[in-house]
Amino acid sequence: MAAFLNVERSVTGRAWIGPDPAQDRLAEALAQEARLPLPVARVLASRGVVSEQVPGFLEPRLRDLLPDPLTLRDMAAAAARLVAAAIAGQRIAIFADYDVDGGASAALILGWLAAMGRDATLYVPDRIDEGYGPNAPAIAALAAGHDLIVCVDCGTLSHEALAAATGIADVIVLDHHQGGETLPPALAVVNPNRADEDGALGHLCAAGVVFLTLVQANRLLREQARPQPDLIGMLDLVALATVADVAPLVGVNRAFVRQGLAIMARRQRPGLVALADVARLDSAPSAFHLGFLLGPRINAGGRVGRADLGARCLSCSDPQQAAQLAAQLDELNRDRRAIEAGVRESALAQVQARGDSILAWAADDDWHPGVVGIVAARLKEATGLPAVVIGVAGGVGKGSARSVPGVDIGRAMARLAAEGLILKGGGHAMAAGLTVDPAMIPAAMARLADLLSAGMAGRQGAGRLRISGLLDPAAASVDLIEALDSAGPFGAAAPAPRFAFADQIIDQVQTMGDGHLRLRLRSPGAPALDAVGWGAMTGPLGPALMGARGRRFHLAGKLELSVWGGRQRLRLRLDDAAEA
Repeated sequence: MAAFLNVERSVTGRAWIGPDPAQDRLAEALAQEARLPLPVARVLASRGVVSEQVPGFLEPRLRDLLPDPLTLRDMAAAAARLVAAAIAGQRIAIFADYDVDGGASAALILGWLAAMGRDATLYVPDRIDEGYGPNAPAIAALAAGHDLIVCVDCGTLSHEALAAATGIADVIVLDHHQGGETLPPALAVVNPNRADEDGALGHLCAAGVVFLTLVQANRLLREQARPQPDLIGMLDLVALATVADVAPLVGVNRAFVRQGLAIMARRQRPGLVALADVARLDSAPSAFHLGFLLGPRINAGGRVGRADLGARCLSCSDPQQAAQLAAQLDELNRDRRAIEAGVRESALAQVQARGDSILAWAADDDWHPGVVGIVAARLKEATGLPAVVIGVAGGVGKGSARSVPGVDIGRAMARLAAEGLILKGGGHAMAAGLTVDPAMIPAAMARLADLLSAGMAGRQGAGRLRISGLLDPAAASVDLIEALDSAGPFGAAAPAPRFAFADQIIDQVQTMGDGHLRLRLRSPGAPALDAVGWGAMTGPLGPALMGARGRRFHLAGKLELSVWGGRQRLRLRLDDAAEA
C-alpha cells in the first residue's frame, strides 16, 4: 500500500498509512445507510459495527451492557460477606494497590460504606518499602484489628500474605490481574482473569469488578428491604480507573466511561473537582483528560510520595481538604516528571543501542521504582513494542512492563515466574510488574521476547502511523467533533480517529508550558486551525517545527475542543508532521 500523502518518513520517522480501501467502502455504505458523517462511519466500520447496530453503539447504556455480577465466580460469597459486615457494623479494612485503579476501587467501597453510615480503614502499601500487593506483616496487623479485609486491585497471587489472616479475619479479593493455577486462602476471589474463568469479562479493571460487587450487594440490600447506596453517581470513579488502567474500551467499559464522564462533568466529587482544577482542565472531561491529566496526578502519590494520597483524595468529601490533597499530588507529579525525564533518556538510549525489534527493555542501578512504569509506557509509545523498565537497588531488580494491543504481557510475565527466570511477576494483558535477580535480567528478557514473538509477528510497530482520512480545515468543526464523540469513548482498543491536514502553512509556532508546542496553521481559502503538540519538545517533532514558520507541512492528529474565556475552540492535538 502506498504511503498516505506520499509520507514515507515523517518528522518522527514514520510512514503514514491511510484507510484500508475495503474498509473505506464499508464506511461509505454505512454512512449512507445510517445517515452518518463519513468520518464517524469510518470509526464504526473499523469497530466492525453494521447498520442495525449503530443506535446501540452510539448510545451505549449501562442497563443494556451491564453483565450479571453472579456470572463471576465467588461473587455471591463476596457480596454477601460485605453486606453482612456493613449491616453488623463490623470492622472493615481495605487493602488497595497504589495506582489509580486501586485508589478508585478503594474510594468506591469507602463511598458505598459511607452511604450506609459506616467507615473503614484504608491501607495502601508503600511502593519502595513494601512493594506491590499484600504482604504478610501488613495483613497480619490488619487482621488483628478487623473482621473483614477487602483487597482491591491486588491479592490474586498473594498466597503467603493472605495466609497471615487465616483464622483471624475473613479476606475478600476483588481483582483483575492474571491468576495462577491455585487461589490464595480467602473467603472469595472475584476476578474475571482467574484461571477457571472464561475470560468474557477479562476487559474489566479492578474498579469495574468492585462496581459489579456493589451491584450485587445492593441487590441483597433490596431483598432485605434496606436502603441502597446510589451506584450511578459512582461511575465517575469507574470511568477514571478504566481509562487510567488502559482497560480496553469495549463492551460494558464503553458505557462505564461514557456515563462516568457525564457524571464527572457535574463536578460533584470534591476530589475530582480539585484535581481537575489543579490540572487546569479547561473543558468538559474526556477520556484523554482522564488518562493524561488526572490519572498521572493520582498516581504521583504512589510513585514518589505517600502511597495513600490518591485514594484519600478520590474518597474525600470535604472540598477544602480535597484541594489540599490535590495540591500535594500536583506537586508530586512535577517531581515525578523531573525524575522520569532522566530515566526515560537513559532507557531509550539502551533500547536504541541494542536495536530491539520485539521487546524494548532497559535496566540500570538506582532508577526510581516509582517511574519505571511510566517510562515503560513511554518506551512503548516511542518504539511500538512491548516495553520493560527495571530499576536495580539493594541487589534486587524491580520493574514494570507495558504492552501493545493483542500481546498479553501479564500472562507472559507469569510464565517467566513459573519458569524461575524471575522471582515473581504478573499483571494483566496491557501491564505487568516483576521482581528479578539482576544477574538474570538478560536471560529473562530474552525469554520474554521469545514468548511475545508470536504475537508481535507482522506488526507494524512504531514505523507506521495509521491515518483515518484526509480532512480540510474548513470541514473541521465543533459539530464534527460532537459527531465523532458519539462514536467514543476513545482509548485502549478503540483509538480516536487521526486526520491528516495536507499542505498547511505554519503561521505561528511557540513553546508552551513544560515541553509542549502551540501552532497556528493556515491554507488558502480555509480558516486558520490551532494545534497543540503535547510533549512535542521532548522528541523530534517540536524542534523540527520550531523553525518552520512560513513553511508547508502535512500534519496529522486528533481533533478536540478546548474552552478559553467561556468559549469553545477547536484545535488539533498534533501527533506527527511531514514536509509537504
